[in-house]
Amino acid sequence: MMIDDHVVVVRHRAGDSEYHLLPGGGVDYRETVGDALVREIREETGLVATVGEPLIVSDTIDPNGSRHVVNIVLSATVTGGEITSTPDDVRVVAVDLVTPDELLTLDLRPPMAADVVAVLAEGSSARPRYLGSLFVER
Repeated sequence: MMIDDHVVVVRHRAGDSEYHLLPGGGVDYRETVGDALVREIREETGLVATVGEPLIVSDTIDPNGSRHVVNIVLSATVTGGEITSTPDDVRVVAVDLVTPDELLTLDLRPPMAADVVAVLAEGSSARPRYLGSLFVER
C-alpha cells in the first residue's frame, strides 16, 4: 500500500526488538483474507483501504515446528482515514511512510523487501510470486 510514492509500513515491537511489517495480521473465524486485511490496516494504521490482487505469497516456518505462518501480500489502495499516532494494536509503535529505497534498508519481516520493491516497480504488470520459506532466526 502506497501513499505519495511511499510504502506504508508499521514499526512493531516484540520484547526488546523493533522491526517493520507490512500492515496485516491474522484472519478471524469466518473472516475472508480481504476483510481481515481491511480490518488490520484500519487497526494498525488508521487508514481505510480496499484490497486487490495477490502479489506475494511466502511461508514462515519455524524449524522447531512451533509455528507455520502463510504470508499473503495483497495490493491495497487507501480510500480514506488518516495515519494514527495511537494504533489499536499495542505492539505497533508507529506507522512509517518509506520510499522503496528506504524499505530495502529496514528490518522488514518476513525479509521480502526486495520482492516488494520489484512488484512496485512492475506496477500493473506485476505477476504474483511465491517466495518459499522466509524464516530467519533472530
